[in-house]
Amino acid sequence: MDQLELTEEVRRFWEREACGTSPEIVGGRPSLSQEWFAQIEEHRYRAEPYIHSVAQFTRHRGKSILEIGVGAGSDHLQWTRAGCDCHGVDLTDTGIETTRSHLALHGFRSDLRRANAETLPFPDAVFDIVWSWGVIHHADHPERIVAEINRVLKPGGMFLGMMYRRWCGTLLRLWVRRALLAGRPWRSLRDVTWHHFESKGTKAYTHSELRALFAGFSTVEIKAILTSYDGRYLPPFIAHNLPAAAGMFAAIRATKL
Repeated sequence: MDQLELTEEVRRFWEREACGTSPEIVGGRPSLSQEWFAQIEEHRYRAEPYIHSVAQFTRHRGKSILEIGVGAGSDHLQWTRAGCDCHGVDLTDTGIETTRSHLALHGFRSDLRRANAETLPFPDAVFDIVWSWGVIHHADHPERIVAEINRVLKPGGMFLGMMYRRWCGTLLRLWVRRALLAGRPWRSLRDVTWHHFESKGTKAYTHSELRALFAGFSTVEIKAILTSYDGRYLPPFIAHNLPAAAGMFAAIRATKL
């Protein structure tokens, strides 16, 4: 599968519905209504409460921020509420229009553009912060996105966000189902993740691979986060005692030179 073909397949996958807006989450609430968005936001921060501790939205008032992969706009709304100068890109029209509607319900606007983050439509050194939660690993070339993040950040600017970790409970459970129990135990965890986790081409990383990916930054901090997804289907005693090293999320804070 070449780059254009994979990028288009990823776009089509997320074009069907913005991340976090599945019927299981929103129920029968009218699409794009205030109740619909409120349910999406409530679910997001209940399932992933650590977003707030990584972003620390209110500490960045007055700063220019770019979000890569706006989805349903829940995080983007937090940045606008915090008084930031907000900009956002998404690979899909669905993400852009959903986020625009979400902000409008609260009286906010943002510079939102449909774009492939491997080539960001912004000049050099214009943002204080680039934020991206669970998006970059879906790209065909994540390294190009990271290079673009470095380019558009001001000196001393920060990337804040999350990418997937390879050796985690969630993906190991997927490997058991798609490789071991399917009679194909030779399949690698990388291969199973690429083909069967969310959109095609999804990647997950070790901490050393993430440090290499962000090698162009002056400092890189990576923290494993155990999620509610990692202990799913396990006996409660085991699920409650899993170490952070079994977590699917890698929270990243990288500072530009």
